Amino acid sequence: MATLKEKISAWSYSAPGTLAVNEGSAVVKPLALASDASSPLQLAKPAADTQPVTAVPAVSGSYYALKTRLHQSLIAKIDLAAAETMPPDQLRTQLREVLLGLISDEAIPMNEHERRSLVADLQHEVLGLGPLEPLLADPDISEIMVNGFDTVFVEKRGRIERAPIRFNDDTHLLKIIDKIVSRVGRRVDESSPMVDARLPDGSRVNAIIAPVALDGPALSIRRFAVKPLKMSDLIDRRTLTPGMAELLAGLVKAKTNILISGGTGSGKTTLLNILSSYIPEHERIITIEDTAELQMQQSHVVRLETRPANSEGRGEISMRSLVKNSLRMRPDRIVLGEVRGGEVIDMLQAMNTGHDGSLTTVHANTPRDALARLENLVGLGGVTLPVKPLRQQIASAINVIVQATRLSDGSRKITSIHEITGMEGDVISSQEIFHYERTGVATDGAVLGRFKPTGIRPLLADRLKVSGVGLSDDMFNPLTATE
Repeated sequence: MATLKEKISAWSYSAPGTLAVNEGSAVVKPLALASDASSPLQLAKPAADTQPVTAVPAVSGSYYALKTRLHQSLIAKIDLAAAETMPPDQLRTQLREVLLGLISDEAIPMNEHERRSLVADLQHEVLGLGPLEPLLADPDISEIMVNGFDTVFVEKRGRIERAPIRFNDDTHLLKIIDKIVSRVGRRVDESSPMVDARLPDGSRVNAIIAPVALDGPALSIRRFAVKPLKMSDLIDRRTLTPGMAELLAGLVKAKTNILISGGTGSGKTTLLNILSSYIPEHERIITIEDTAELQMQQSHVVRLETRPANSEGRGEISMRSLVKNSLRMRPDRIVLGEVRGGEVIDMLQAMNTGHDGSLTTVHANTPRDALARLENLVGLGGVTLPVKPLRQQIASAINVIVQATRLSDGSRKITSIHEITGMEGDVISSQEIFHYERTGVATDGAVLGRFKPTGIRPLLADRLKVSGVGLSDDMFNPLTATE
């Protein structure tokens, strides 16, 4: 975990119209001890902290110059060694008091709201992720997309809109990216300009910098809910119907192998999290991910994460290596965050050799495309198999494909549930159990449609019954379409 000294010095950068701050000086510069021994931050009694405020973006260069001056003064003002031992709430309060004093010393005219906003900005810089903090505090924001230091978009309630925040310059944005990735032992530089990481709450982070990113560093954060979503939440949001939810929950309990297919941002990982909650508590679960983001609710869980190569090109731990190793760890269930390479062949073998009930996701637009993608990924893994034996292995391993889709209005829907029934000649056969039928678009842009059973009772119904999962016949009645 980064020390306070590292957190504070991580914000050192050149603001427009100011002299560059020497990053090394933040570490070796003698720090003035408090004149009042009762407070390590040169403070008398800390006043009660005010309510947090959303930092107001300022676009003038003088604002950023002021922030830089205050930051330099802050470094010289506090005793970092003493501050390291302080509880976070007390540290935040005392930082606020010191900053208010420094603002007064600047003798710059500003009203109370501006003063509070400036203090909030500086607190975010020292203790958090700078301009991103107000966005991360908003539970309605599901995705943050930084296209450059002065261009930030968010997805809020399914709609993409521009956010009223910005970074000072590319250097400032790079500092924030480095702060994020260093927490999880990753790095990003010119030799390795792309990186995947995660925030402490499990939110997924991707960053890409020069020379690959031509217009400055780009950062994407896919938020995870502080409180994990449940199946009832998806029903309330009309992502699927109660009948579809009942079927999916039963399939997990009956240890069927499920592949969740969908495009970027369609809700695959969210659905994977929710389905995994139906795994019985007594079963041993191994999760394998490129960047750990699954929020398993059970206690008997082992979480594995891939590791990229170091600066010397050594030490890489691939997804395929972890899948192979997981088979020696006596798993009852294997949950892969996503298959995107040669690990698919090991996953299929695991599903075919006694590890029923495995769950994973794949990028594809339709269930049939998902099957074709699995074939392609096997080839990418360097394994050459005749088409028919390969498809037989896929048909034997995968029981159900669930298609998740993000519609044009930003809503997420489970648009299809397919059951794999076997082979017909050289073709994998399947049958659709539920599908979402689009009927039009409302005047406000909302997609209109309905969930409709196809009338086909799945062959897996008998397996579910043996496992103690009963399904009503009305669930598959095509006359029971739901808006």
